[in-house]
Amino acid sequence: MNMRTLLVTAALACTGFTGLAQANNTASSQAVPYEYGMPLHVAKVVSLTEPSTLDCKVITADMKYIDASGKPAEITYRKLSDACSYQN
Repeated sequence: MNMRTLLVTAALACTGFTGLAQANNTASSQAVPYEYGMPLHVAKVVSLTEPSTLDCKVITADMKYIDASGKPAEITYRKLSDACSYQN
């Protein structure tokens, strides 16, 4: 087999797998607002994000996680900004 053909085939296969993985991520559900007492069943936290601010105030943060059944999930919640930790 020609080396060029092998490299082109491998590149196309990698591109196909990448597209499939991205399509799988976009099918996930939208973020659900957290309510007190809501069961989460978090198996693994994927990411925690929040808007950056220099003021001590309540903000809306976002948590992406894998639940106990292995499905990705996303939830939003209200919290004090990290700036509150540094102000007296």
